[in-house]
Amino acid sequence: MDWGWVQDHLDEIQSLFFQHAQFTLLALVYGFAIAFPLALAATRWPRLYTPILGLTGILFTIPSIALFMLMMPFTGPTATTCLIALTIYTLLVLVRNTVEGLRGVPREVREAAEAMGYRRFKQLFRVELPIALPVIIAGIRIAVVTTIGLVTITALIGFGGLGALFIDGFRQAFGTPIIVGFTLSVLFAVVADVALVGAQRMLTPWARGAGGR
Repeated sequence: MDWGWVQDHLDEIQSLFFQHAQFTLLALVYGFAIAFPLALAATRWPRLYTPILGLTGILFTIPSIALFMLMMPFTGPTATTCLIALTIYTLLVLVRNTVEGLRGVPREVREAAEAMGYRRFKQLFRVELPIALPVIIAGIRIAVVTTIGLVTITALIGFGGLGALFIDGFRQAFGTPIIVGFTLSVLFAVVADVALVGAQRMLTPWARGAGGR
């Protein structure tokens, strides 16, 4: 481990980390923006669930490098290519966990909300989503950790965040950039996961109280 190299490249490392974080955040935001209405449709019309899950499952199984190659003729080696691919890989787990979370809301809770005069929109956001939140956040946690790992692969087309350190290290047969990139990627994933657990505990204090009893 060459600490002198690390000190000399701190600005570059910081820039790559922020790029990594930006791609991760945007992919999750775009992914959830697509997955949430799909999950609502699958919950409202159960016959849609299998084809939606099947399509997102097929997209998830496409190797990342192959997906980049398929998209390159249309979007080129750009940040758009990276974001589309990363977003696609979040859909399966986000759709599945959102549907499972909403399906897990007890029927009597829905009936009670309807009896109180809650309309569908109000019932969804005030009653069903709070109950489904732990399962939904569990899906987001998986998607975040997966995306942090996948972002490194986008370095192959010049937008890999910390993955660029892996490539530089391999090209130069120099281990320090690889160690730095690996360590920061793991720490980022761990911190993001812990932060989401903390957010879940803050947003669902009733669940924490039940667990404490």
